[in-house]
Amino acid sequence: MCVKEIFQSNNEDYKMGNSYAGQLKTTRFEEVLHNSIEASLRSNNLVPRPVFSQLYLEAEHQLVSNLEACKRPGNEEEEEDDGSESSSPLIPYQMKPPPEGCCTTDGFCQAGKDLRLVSMSNEQIEVPSGFLLIGAKSPNLPEHLLVCAVDKRFLPDDNGRNALLGFSGNCVGCGENGFRYFTEFSNHINLKLITQPKKQKHLKCYLIKNAQGSLTKGPLICWKGTEGRTQQSSSSSTSSIPSQPPESPASSTTVASAESIAGTIQNALIGFQQAGATADQALSRAITGVSATHNTRDSSRHQNPLKANSLSCQNMSRPSVIGNLANSGPPKKRHRGWSPDASSAIEMGSIQSNPLAQNSGSKTDAVELAYMTQSSLLGPIPSPLTTSEEPVVVPDNLLKICRTRPVIFKGHGNLPYLCGNLNDIVVSPLLQSCYRNTQSFPRVYEQHSTSVTTVLSIEMQILLTVYYLAQLAPDQVPLIEDLEHILVRAWQESNLTETKQYQQAVSQSVPYVSSPTLTVAPKQLTWLAKLAASSCKNIVRILDSSNSLAEGLTETFKLLSEGKLQGKNFVVIICTAKNQSTESCVVVTGKRQAGFLAERMLSPKEHLKEINYELVTGKVGALGAFFSSLCPEGDIDMLLEKCSLARNGQGSSFIASLKKFDDTVIQRPTICSVSNKETCQIHPVQLAVARKLLSHVCAIADSSTQNLDLGSFEKVDFLILVPPSEVAYQQTVLRVRQSGILVELGLEAESTANQCAEQYVMKLTAETQSKFEAFQQKALKNPYTLFILIHDHAHWDLTSGGAFPQSEPFLGLADRIVNCKEMKEALNVLTLQVTSFPFALQTQQTYISPYNEVHWPSSCNNGVNLYQENNKYFGLSDFIDSTYSGHKLPLLRYDGSFEAMVTAVEERFPKMHSAVIWTYILIQHYSAAMMVTAGHSQMKNYSSVETLEIIQSLTNSTGSCPSSHGYMVLLRIPSISLAALAYERLCQVRYRLGLQHRFEIILGTPNTKINISQHFLTQLKVWQKIEDPNWTPQTYLDLEDLPCILILSGTDPYGESFPRSAKYYDLRLINSTCLLRTALEQELGLAACYVVLDVPGQTVIVNDLSESDLEKPGSTDDDEDSVAIEVTTVADSGKKSKNKRQRSYSNHSASSRSSKTSSILCDSDPFSTSGAEDSARHPLNVESINIEDSSVAREKPKLRADNTQQKPYYETQYSEKHRNLDQINNSKSSRRSSKTFSSGSSSAQTPTLGQMSSQCPRTKAATQPPTVFLPKLIYEIVTKVDSAGVAKLSSFLPHHSVHWITSFHPSLAKMMTSTEQSLYYRQWTVAKQNHMDFNKAQSRTGAFHPRRLLLNGPPQVGKTGAYLQFLSILSRMLIRLMEVDVYDEEEINLKAKEDSSLQQKESLLWPDLESFSKLSFDYTVHDPKYEDASPVYSRDLTKNKGHKEDDIYLRRHTTRMRLSKYAAYNTYHHCEQCHEYMGFNPRCQPYDSTLHAFTFSCSMLGEEVQLHFIIPKSKEYNFIFSQPGGQLESMRLPLVTDKNPDCIKSPIFTPSTGRHEHGLFNLYHAMDGASHLHVLVIKEYEMAVYKKYWPNHIMLVLPSIFNNSGVGAAHFLIKELSYHNLELERNRQEELGSKPQDVWPFIVIADDSCVMWNSLNAETSKSSTSAPAEQNVLERNVSLKHVLQHIETTAQIPHYALCGVRKWSSKISSPYLAEPFSRCHLHDFLLLNVDLTQNVQYNQNRFTCDDVDFNLRVHSAGLLICRFNRFSVMKKQIAIGGHRTFLIKSKVPDVPMSISPVQYICAPDSKHTFLAAPAQLLLEKYLQHTSNHLFPLSVKNYSHPVLSVDCYLNLGQEITVCFVSSRPHSLNINTSGLTFSGLLLYLCDSFVTSSILKRFHFLKGATLCVICQDRSSLRQTVVRLELEDEWQFRLRDEFQTANSQEDKPLFFLTGRHV
Repeated sequence: MCVKEIFQSNNEDYKMGNSYAGQLKTTRFEEVLHNSIEASLRSNNLVPRPVFSQLYLEAEHQLVSNLEACKRPGNEEEEEDDGSESSSPLIPYQMKPPPEGCCTTDGFCQAGKDLRLVSMSNEQIEVPSGFLLIGAKSPNLPEHLLVCAVDKRFLPDDNGRNALLGFSGNCVGCGENGFRYFTEFSNHINLKLITQPKKQKHLKCYLIKNAQGSLTKGPLICWKGTEGRTQQSSSSSTSSIPSQPPESPASSTTVASAESIAGTIQNALIGFQQAGATADQALSRAITGVSATHNTRDSSRHQNPLKANSLSCQNMSRPSVIGNLANSGPPKKRHRGWSPDASSAIEMGSIQSNPLAQNSGSKTDAVELAYMTQSSLLGPIPSPLTTSEEPVVVPDNLLKICRTRPVIFKGHGNLPYLCGNLNDIVVSPLLQSCYRNTQSFPRVYEQHSTSVTTVLSIEMQILLTVYYLAQLAPDQVPLIEDLEHILVRAWQESNLTETKQYQQAVSQSVPYVSSPTLTVAPKQLTWLAKLAASSCKNIVRILDSSNSLAEGLTETFKLLSEGKLQGKNFVVIICTAKNQSTESCVVVTGKRQAGFLAERMLSPKEHLKEINYELVTGKVGALGAFFSSLCPEGDIDMLLEKCSLARNGQGSSFIASLKKFDDTVIQRPTICSVSNKETCQIHPVQLAVARKLLSHVCAIADSSTQNLDLGSFEKVDFLILVPPSEVAYQQTVLRVRQSGILVELGLEAESTANQCAEQYVMKLTAETQSKFEAFQQKALKNPYTLFILIHDHAHWDLTSGGAFPQSEPFLGLADRIVNCKEMKEALNVLTLQVTSFPFALQTQQTYISPYNEVHWPSSCNNGVNLYQENNKYFGLSDFIDSTYSGHKLPLLRYDGSFEAMVTAVEERFPKMHSAVIWTYILIQHYSAAMMVTAGHSQMKNYSSVETLEIIQSLTNSTGSCPSSHGYMVLLRIPSISLAALAYERLCQVRYRLGLQHRFEIILGTPNTKINISQHFLTQLKVWQKIEDPNWTPQTYLDLEDLPCILILSGTDPYGESFPRSAKYYDLRLINSTCLLRTALEQELGLAACYVVLDVPGQTVIVNDLSESDLEKPGSTDDDEDSVAIEVTTVADSGKKSKNKRQRSYSNHSASSRSSKTSSILCDSDPFSTSGAEDSARHPLNVESINIEDSSVAREKPKLRADNTQQKPYYETQYSEKHRNLDQINNSKSSRRSSKTFSSGSSSAQTPTLGQMSSQCPRTKAATQPPTVFLPKLIYEIVTKVDSAGVAKLSSFLPHHSVHWITSFHPSLAKMMTSTEQSLYYRQWTVAKQNHMDFNKAQSRTGAFHPRRLLLNGPPQVGKTGAYLQFLSILSRMLIRLMEVDVYDEEEINLKAKEDSSLQQKESLLWPDLESFSKLSFDYTVHDPKYEDASPVYSRDLTKNKGHKEDDIYLRRHTTRMRLSKYAAYNTYHHCEQCHEYMGFNPRCQPYDSTLHAFTFSCSMLGEEVQLHFIIPKSKEYNFIFSQPGGQLESMRLPLVTDKNPDCIKSPIFTPSTGRHEHGLFNLYHAMDGASHLHVLVIKEYEMAVYKKYWPNHIMLVLPSIFNNSGVGAAHFLIKELSYHNLELERNRQEELGSKPQDVWPFIVIADDSCVMWNSLNAETSKSSTSAPAEQNVLERNVSLKHVLQHIETTAQIPHYALCGVRKWSSKISSPYLAEPFSRCHLHDFLLLNVDLTQNVQYNQNRFTCDDVDFNLRVHSAGLLICRFNRFSVMKKQIAIGGHRTFLIKSKVPDVPMSISPVQYICAPDSKHTFLAAPAQLLLEKYLQHTSNHLFPLSVKNYSHPVLSVDCYLNLGQEITVCFVSSRPHSLNINTSGLTFSGLLLYLCDSFVTSSILKRFHFLKGATLCVICQDRSSLRQTVVRLELEDEWQFRLRDEFQTANSQEDKPLFFLTGRHV
């Protein structure tokens, strides 16, 4: 066995994405040896890589299937490496530096000689024997070829083989020869490569001389896989020099130009070049990845194909966005053909001399082809120079004979050369592309990981194609999408069995043997195809060619010339020659089919060019003359001239009556009661969408990515981008004006808002770019303004900004704006793209996150109107539903008569573009209908019933309204030139008939304003009550009620809205060849509207679908907050049963032309009878309604049998209308059934439609949807659904700028929501090269744009109002973010101040210690948050006034305040200045911090306490460590004598729980940049989350035993820690020489809700001397720094125990000014002297009122408490966290129960349900809510309070508590003469004695409550205090908190005083 056979391997495996690990190299041993030698010469390394290391690469994972692939039969030849460019990772290549002084110019050799072909084409070049001139490609000169001479022995033969390894070449410029390595040669000719030089990559084609003797580009060199060389029949066996191609130079140029796309990517092609390879062998190798061909040509045709590598199957169709596997191959001869997503070329274009026939999309289609798999079943790829057959001559006069240009579909194999009359044929690559698309394995089957090899053979593909063509109707056009779907379905169904068998084999661990490929023997193919064709109506002809396709094409042209293919629409040519694969092609000969397919090859732009060309060159002259003769008189212009003369006084009485009618209309007073103008209002559904948008914006801001900081923005600005339509522009400007958004956002003053509105809307034209530049500059200059860039109608221009920069500057402008680098990177710019058709924005390369999409919600759910609207949206799905059984006359129709006439005229004028013909026919119909209306009944046969209905309804609508309101008819003509032609003709006809005052004709073009005549302009002004003499309608909505025909032109609709008076939408002229979902849906979306639901006395039944329009491909869409439902109205009840769902028979007009018209139309040719056949197939039934099936009837037993009562209102109207039309047309009713309409009648019998009702047309229009007319093809596509109920329309490609990643994509499901559809398109579509999102794929950035949103809603649903409302609520939210709700409550229990000698001076800024110490302490609590707490008894206590008995628990009063620049912020604030302070910078790593333990002994707890500090590195300077990074010793404290204006002396402690996000810990702005020490005090279990949100804050973590403690524990530990730290600092400072008493003793304890601080100042206003001076109270925001520094500078401040400020209130009381300082309670924010209060502790057990308790004990210790009344603190209302974190619930899990305060206690040892709450919290809540029962004598008995010793507990607002301290020398209230109603002893210590208690007097029956830690202590306390002497106890009066024993309940005992 030779070495070459040993090392055979499967090159295709690598092309599908396998790595090199464990694989055998595909190079021969000799080649590897040669490569190693060459690499050693190039390499800088001393030791070259060993040869065998290149042959074998050790595997980490060996795959069995790959090993099997290596053990192939020995009779297969090894194939050489592919020379095509690979998309594998590039090999680093270092070029040798050129010799010094040599030439390095591109295109010149190093000797300075020009090598470019354009320069050397006429030079005489000497070529040595055995050498060939070759064209080399330089990457730096892509448009040039470099001429070089190469030894032909190193070039491949015609089959891509037999090329020697290495290189030998000469430079033809300088003559240097003997280059033995291509590396050296490439350096010499200055290729300047950055990758490894390969001759296969850079030697592209042979150079040959043409007839003029000039050197020109010849055939491509047939390196393996490119197949570019022609197979020459040369007599020489030793030379492969190419000769001149067999056809003429002219024809060669034509072919090459038509197929130029193939050459651009020809190097990426992979094919099967072995001529003898059988079809099935090719099939098996394509699937298994085996590229080698058999040596023997007579091998068995039906052999089992090899198993494929499972990994290769998985990766075969994987898109490139997933990325390539790592390639670890050696640096030289890797598998150059390996490429997981290498392109596979396809030939595009048509063989036409007219350049317009070539598809402009071919450039982008090349990108689409790059996703195809390289393996192909199509045999050799056809090339302009790849055939040895004689060319096929196209006969002359083919078009004249056939009356059409046949279309030749390339199929399998090489299409032979065509020459001769090439103008009369069209060559299409669509079928060949379809075959190739269906050969790539889909990603959807990767999950099976099977080695399934079942594919469709060539014969099966051909047979399925024949079957498809045979089932088409004679007048039906073929759609490639349908055929592709059939091929895919056939593959899927056949592969399903194979997959199941494989899975069973795997599960049973048995060897799996693949079944044979699905094949049909070539001998069987022909007769099977003929059998299939025989079943059709003889429209498919099968030609069997035994030798070549050329024979079949020649025979076809012969038959066409002889007229023997009349009635044949398709000719399928099959070539089954021996020893070669089956070849085929399809010739389309049907007139309608060929014309459709030829035009479908044109892009929309080329359609318009072709139309304009025919109009400009006068080709339409014959067509115009033909239509002018279509009238009884023989000349329609003469008939119109007679009408004009008659109108001038010489005509009939009928014309006179028309004139009289016009006069009365003009003089009629406008007395219509129907209101005209709708007020601009926001509907609930629009508000819901706006809120949805806002929530998405908030979600972006709330994310941790810091992409949007809403807290930093102060206002909102915006710019709206709209398509280049003047009407759409004015329409958006109008809505901006009406919304008042400019004034609301503060952008413009109210007086100038209307004039400035145009500055905020921009048309996407080059002339208006200055608006965007101004917007961009504003965005860059105003970082605190949030700019919203709204891209409305975003699907319109998706062109990449660099695609068409010169020819059409407005194309790609949206990309240059939306994807502008400055806009994308600006943190204050948010982009909102708004569209009704988002599909093209939902690709794999989209910038929009699926989480940033907002879909329009459903308005109904289960028949319930969710938004209480009177209007129901009527969209495309509703129009489609009207075509099903149950509707009398569908709202979606096509005109069969019109279609029949089109067919006849197209046969007469085969060279004319169909759009021109269709337009002329429609002009004819409208002209004839107008003439019928004017009294010329003889013209009725020249129009259709549909057109007559439109015109009669239009002309007679004004008669039913006293104000002459009428209907609008929208006539859609995409071509502007044809629209102008129709406008001129119809205006001319209208004028000659004297109807110019009956209705207006308006031409609507994108770039022009609306222009109407003065007569109708005056009418509009009167109707709309406009007095401005210069007013003209700016939008189509301004044409409300105007009877008119609006001719809407332009390639695409631009989102214009139309008035509700639009009754008919005539879309018969829309482009039927552009079958894209977006294109079709936007045309059909023109008619979408709202219909009124609540019309008195009428019932408008509209389909109750969850989401309108075809956003969901079947029926409904249940978005995130809506539920899809079935429709159960009478009209749609038939849809309940799929089997019973059938189309209504009233889909189009039954009118057909009379025989007279037929003869006129066709002259000698008989008129097509398709119209009459359609009439017979679709009779228009006006007498009966299909009744629901019995199952539905049973579900609705209450339905009445009266069908007219079941019909919708608009249905009834249509029925009446058509009954009248039936009466009109009864003169010729004998020609057809009585149930069908006739088109012939006498107008004398015609009652006008306007006489049917006296109702205003607007009232009718508001309650009934409009009628839409479509082309038949579009109608069938729109209304067709598959077996799963999915609309066919949804299966089309969504947009021309995207393509499917594979043909094997699954279909959309029927009930897919908009979100699911988005995910579907994101998975299965990719952007083409001209798509604006394509650049994202190129840049390989996978991230979505963080500040881009998509709003998707049906057409005309109200999206503009929604996003304008979004701007409004966004602005309000930003203002709301700059505002906070602060508590605004007036202090309680205030008393009138008595005159006193101790009155303070009002001007004092600081308290005087001596005078202040003489003030009495105010025991009364004034803080309004304690309004429901027990009052503290004092002699001057007054009763609370205005108690809110029940409301106090509901909500405290708050006021919204705007944040000042000195506010404290939560974690949502991220301004630039705060990044370092907060410790979160998105550009930096999180701050490092360390955990330090701090231990001290606490006498109160009786043990050592260990706290933990989390100290960021940046804050370590505030602490003392034993050594850097060592043991924490103390926290630095300043000295009293220190004076630093930028420093705060007092450390700030903020205890917090449950408020890691909402706590106001950001004091950066509050401190005004001053240096300060801030410590967060948190619980251990919350440490991680607080650290995450506040990484740069110092945190004090409480021990775990305090996890369930309240705020008292935090205060207690803060104070204990601070005193211990004070002692440590005094010792340290003493060592440094300072006095211990000089260490600063104060700390600040602040709530986490303190948001702002205010200062109160009084100014005395100057007045006359006689009048007293008035004081003006001024309150201003000040910084916390100012407040603290002011208090810290108080004289003798160490003598004060507590300093604080008052709580802010908007009602400033005079005592604050009269008394700048008070001795009273302090709350929420205070300075605590830890030195003076050493012996007064916070109660660590307390949850509530611990500050009141502490204040009372501090005062009783004789210490000073000072409140600075001129300062106040604002507290923000924070709804979460704090004391709300403590929930009282049962310990029994999953037992829902409501727990009342009475259940907080229970009898000891009882079986009470225990609660999961701290015992202290249960006790405090119990006493607060039930003390009325515990102390009955104390309720509202303020003169007999409850005596509480050493503590204050809240006993409820109706019980007064008198606090008394038991400590020696304490200050207590004078209780002499006071009798108490109760005694409360809470955890008494040893200071409480019986003697102290005996000083007090109690009422008889007073209540005693003794609270202790356990029952033992309880009994000991009773005995120790001798309580039984005066108090009576009972056993049943002992209680405990409802805690289990392990939770340590509290016990208490109650008694009665005796």
